[in-house]
Amino acid sequence: MTRLIRFAAIALAASGLTLAGCSDSDNPETGTGAEQGATSINVYSARKEDLIAPLLDRFTDETGIEVKLLTAGAGALLSRLESEGRNTPADLLITVDAGNLHRAKEAGVLKAVESTELEERIPANLRDVDNQWFGLSQRARVIFTHKERVEDGAITSYADLADPALKGRICIRSSDNVYNQSLVASLIAAHGEEWTEEWAKGLVSNMARKPQGGDRDQIRAVAAGECDIAVANTYYYGAMQNGSDTDRAAAESVRLIWPNQDERGAHVNVSGAGMVAASTKDEAVTQLLEFLTTEASQEWYAQVNNEFPVRPGVPASETLANWGEFKADDLNLSRLGELNPQAVRLMDRAGWQ
Repeated sequence: MTRLIRFAAIALAASGLTLAGCSDSDNPETGTGAEQGATSINVYSARKEDLIAPLLDRFTDETGIEVKLLTAGAGALLSRLESEGRNTPADLLITVDAGNLHRAKEAGVLKAVESTELEERIPANLRDVDNQWFGLSQRARVIFTHKERVEDGAITSYADLADPALKGRICIRSSDNVYNQSLVASLIAAHGEEWTEEWAKGLVSNMARKPQGGDRDQIRAVAAGECDIAVANTYYYGAMQNGSDTDRAAAESVRLIWPNQDERGAHVNVSGAGMVAASTKDEAVTQLLEFLTTEASQEWYAQVNNEFPVRPGVPASETLANWGEFKADDLNLSRLGELNPQAVRLMDRAGWQ
């Protein structure tokens, strides 16, 4: 039986409730439970339990510091932190996408972490410029084409997705998805808002159907003949390659395209974490963040999540290595959050539902 104390995802309507299992010593309002001698850390995580819990158990084994975990959606966790304010029991927020991490920073629920280890291990573009959040694993948002219905080499860049020759052939999820918002933000950073809006209009014209479903559903739709081209994050593709017979067959029917290899490189993003502003356990939380960026943790985390390590020199899993090497865009991911409002408005003007 694992030592990690787990809590079911809690609905937003219950966000005013105290985290079950947290004593007064865990509450910053009491002024007790400060970082010296901290025996527990409360983690709010938008990552599924099985993708993070084993690492937290290892941390407890090595340090004796108990970890209490609450999982929920990224938006629900941020709303909960804002509602709880300085009375929150949370010490660490783990969430997906630099856009969500930036939103947490802008909401004032995170604070800076001083750690030479984190600064040395994580490239500057994969962490907040003010050290309020740090990437823990990477994914790329790339293009998938049907192996038979799309000629190899016909599509090489994100710009190609707006080519009128592709009318009615593209599947992609909705504009309210933060992964797509961050992709559009990266295009604004590279090309400007005017160019990106024209691109978005072209993409909308090329959609085979109204945006629906998640990333796996886009790849499945290509396999089913509903479209010929899909946009999805790489870790979903990796999960499908190692999933059910149906998903493996769908993944086998498509080829992965690394876009913009002759230019800035493929758009990458992160899952990451930041210390909660109200936490009084700075030393213990910093210790956990540093633990999550050790070579052993990075290798395990990447293997289980089908994602790339953020720490240079840590090998990718066999699944990811089989995709070959690629050039990644080195844009500082803080820009994805900063440009998110422009991206959302632009997608709305383009008619991206």
